[in-house]
Amino acid sequence: MRSLLALGLLASVVLALSAASTAAARTSLTVTYWASGADSSKPVTSTLRCAPAGGTLAKPSVACARLSSGGWRLFAPTPKNVACSEIYGGPQVAVVVGSVEGRRVWAKLQRRNGCETARWGRFAPWLVPAGSAA
Repeated sequence: MRSLLALGLLASVVLALSAASTAAARTSLTVTYWASGADSSKPVTSTLRCAPAGGTLAKPSVACARLSSGGWRLFAPTPKNVACSEIYGGPQVAVVVGSVEGRRVWAKLQRRNGCETARWGRFAPWLVPAGSAA
């Protein structure tokens, strides 16, 4: 009886790990970044894929780990009914396109007000280029 219980537990763990690996394998992003705003400078484009971590992003393994813990929900926009401080954070713009856990994502990240700057800060350490302000 104990061995059946242990076998069942092991099978559950293997299935969970397999599902996590499959979700990571369906993660692929393209990040386009403009240091001085989308209209004024040449963009820098980076790619990311997970399972295994790779692409042209500076630290793909860090980005894949963050995406596996936060998932596609990280890309949710600021709700429309939220009051944001009118504090300008800088001209930087990044557009993220692709899929996370097999779900399509599209996010435009900017620093035009307090809400957008906070959202930018959730990505700046690991998804946009290191030279960007955070």
